[in-house]
Amino acid sequence: MPAPTPAQSLRAAAEATGFAGRAERRSATEAILLVGGKGTRLRPLTVNTPKPMIPAAGVPFLTHQLARARAAGVEHVVLATSYLAEVFEPYFGDGSALGLHLEYVTETDPLGTGGAIRNVAHRLRSAAGDPVLVFNGDILTGLDIPALVATHRRTGADISLHLTKVPDPRAFGLVPTDSSGRVTAFLEKPQTPEEIVTDQINAGAYVFTRSVIDTVPAGRPVSVERETFPELLAAGAHLQGMVDSTYWLDLGTPHAFVRGSADLVLGRAPSPAVPGRHGERLVLPGAQVAEDAKLSGGTCVCAGAVIGSGARVDGSAVLAGARVDAAAVVRNSLVGAGARVGARTVLDGVVIGDGAYVGPDNELAPGARVWCRARIDAGAIRFSSDQ
Repeated sequence: MPAPTPAQSLRAAAEATGFAGRAERRSATEAILLVGGKGTRLRPLTVNTPKPMIPAAGVPFLTHQLARARAAGVEHVVLATSYLAEVFEPYFGDGSALGLHLEYVTETDPLGTGGAIRNVAHRLRSAAGDPVLVFNGDILTGLDIPALVATHRRTGADISLHLTKVPDPRAFGLVPTDSSGRVTAFLEKPQTPEEIVTDQINAGAYVFTRSVIDTVPAGRPVSVERETFPELLAAGAHLQGMVDSTYWLDLGTPHAFVRGSADLVLGRAPSPAVPGRHGERLVLPGAQVAEDAKLSGGTCVCAGAVIGSGARVDGSAVLAGARVDAAAVVRNSLVGAGARVGARTVLDGVVIGDGAYVGPDNELAPGARVWCRARIDAGAIRFSSDQ
């Protein structure tokens, strides 16, 4: 069976949401998606592909975000692009396959989160008092989007933030709130125990009252986390937090991205855009998997990929046209498009860049990254005895 085209993949996602061919007005119908980042922490995955376009569970990650937004009643989405901006529109077009109207605004110079939001304001259609959703393009979440908008309307907030609780908040921005959920401070990446005053963090999804977006300075870099939110709070604006502790994952590292893809396949992370049934494995049309190969842990094998005899692939993503040869073992790893993993090679927590070659009888340990089109000869790297 031939691999599905982008249009077919998008149509399947639209049908899964139940919104194909119809439009409904709900609590918020407009959104901004921030997809301009370079994804440097994800290299080499982002050498050829912007982070939101890396396949997760068989389709570009952005497909999951768009499908969930549409399922929540969003009709118009403006994509704030920058890095490799030219790849988005050829894939998604005008968004009609997903029941959306998409527009694209490209930054000539990086503007940060706040600057990117301000830079697309001229494409918004909402009235001054209407809610506008804003999503970061690297967050996989089960957020109840209508509930966030409802909280925004009920409280009369200027901006509402999705907050989530994490065991170790030191890598994130803390957002303490009062008993009513009103934000009282923004504390960026605390390092001492005294600074950790809450386990609530900024989860990267917001509702802005449309008129507030126009108060963000135009034409220069602005961080909403470090500038816009603290300054508005100091000026007496109403910033509301809503804690939603459903599934949440920042896909900023290779390990997290692989985990997110596996969780989508397993059904732990919600998305109407997964192109198949939830389970231990997802094999897309056009892939070839040997009968005695074992796929588990939410593994996804993309179109044109080949899994050889006796290979074991667990919790991993094998992208389009890649090859995993006989008796190879791939755990919690991502094998890039057109890459090849040789016979009996073991990958554990590894990223293989597009078009790379890892020869037979190698052993790569967690954290290893093989760059695009790099070549590792047979038996060149091991972390255990060769006996």
